[in-house]
Amino acid sequence: MTTSEQTCTLSDRTCAPCSGGIPALNRDAASAHLAQLTPDWSLDADAKTLSRHFKFKGFAKATYLANLCAWLADQQGHHPDIRFGWGYVDVQLTTHEIDGLSENDFIWAAKLDQLVV
Repeated sequence: MTTSEQTCTLSDRTCAPCSGGIPALNRDAASAHLAQLTPDWSLDADAKTLSRHFKFKGFAKATYLANLCAWLADQQGHHPDIRFGWGYVDVQLTTHEIDGLSENDFIWAAKLDQLVV
């Protein structure tokens, strides 16, 4: 199989700047992208938000993951909402400019999946 015949996975891609003007992914498209992530990710009822909950024993590991998320956000130019405290990190992704999910949200999630395996 040549390189041009191989499928490019989400984690191989880079988030592209979004300034609106594109439609948000519909539920079917979002579900298809969701299937490429670890099973820990989920869509909200309207398929406008992608989220994942992490559990830890203690505060330090939660802080490390929150910092990793911040670093990845800076690298990709795509910024999730991150909540963390003792023993947990909650990550939520949506593309605010289009009021829903874009491919960038799934690319970012796939990259995080690779970093936390």
